[in-house]
Amino acid sequence: MNAGLFLATPGDGIARAARNANGAWSVELLLAGQAVRCLAADPLNADVIYAGTDANGVLRSNDRGLTWGPAGLSGSPVKFIAASRMERGTIYAGTKPALVFVSRDGGNRWTELAAFRRIFSRRFWLSPAEPPFTAYVQGIALSPTNPQVIVVGIEFGAVVRSADGGKTWTGHRHGALRDCHSITFHPSDGDWVYEAGGSGTGVAFSRDAGETWQQPKSGLDRHYGWACTADPVRPEVWYASLSPNPFKAHSEKDAQAYIVRSISGAAWEKLGGGLPQPLNYMPYALLTDPSSPGHVYAGLSNGDVWHSADLGETWQLLPLNLKGIHRMMIMLLK
Repeated sequence: MNAGLFLATPGDGIARAARNANGAWSVELLLAGQAVRCLAADPLNADVIYAGTDANGVLRSNDRGLTWGPAGLSGSPVKFIAASRMERGTIYAGTKPALVFVSRDGGNRWTELAAFRRIFSRRFWLSPAEPPFTAYVQGIALSPTNPQVIVVGIEFGAVVRSADGGKTWTGHRHGALRDCHSITFHPSDGDWVYEAGGSGTGVAFSRDAGETWQQPKSGLDRHYGWACTADPVRPEVWYASLSPNPFKAHSEKDAQAYIVRSISGAAWEKLGGGLPQPLNYMPYALLTDPSSPGHVYAGLSNGDVWHSADLGETWQLLPLNLKGIHRMMIMLLK
């Protein structure tokens, strides 16, 4: 297992779990009292991490999450951050209300992608998730092969796409889930995009960089999706977490959730191999390790982290707890 650091959003601050040279884990809470909503590791700089907050905009850490400083957009509720794999220092931020900003210098200066305001269908975006029920950006997926391609998911709104770096945007992409909870490109294959959400089948994918979408449903008996990820070398192998409905998913300990896997378009399989069946706590985070194909990590709402080294066939509970995982967990290697 190459994971050496986990950071999560437990609702208050950031939970940081680090593994020392002897393999023991230590957990600490940072930024206590701040409502941190999202995290992003810079794939081109192993020390840099970004955090989005409700009141203080974007924060940046240059030491793998130990200390933090302001990085712009103060006063904006930042719901999602994505760091480019292709352009050093380029990061995107999505806010509430649903706006998208870009920085080309690691958060020193920000520019709004103004065309996002002119998407015709945005007048119908209305999120029931939190007062005052205005729409917000729930996910930003950046192509790993074409820096001009951006796919954005809106909570209870739409999945939209830009092919010119945000100068223009499409309307909702047919077949994608309108109630987007997570959306991501494959880490190296720019054709594959994955989505989990609260509408349709709960899962959707694209094989043409987000232009067209399919919702595979064979094998599913629940359709409220939250997290999704894919194997780093086999884009046809991907995972999602699903619950029967939002009330179960976001309950204290009755999520009735499963982690499911699809391989090469085959029917979805519920993954067991040591995982509780079903899971009482919602898997709000699913991660794969770019350096270790076949490895999968699941972060649950109660702070537990599970690990599989064999494409999800068998699982082990890691000896750490992140005090709760509300919305997001990221991982850094040793």
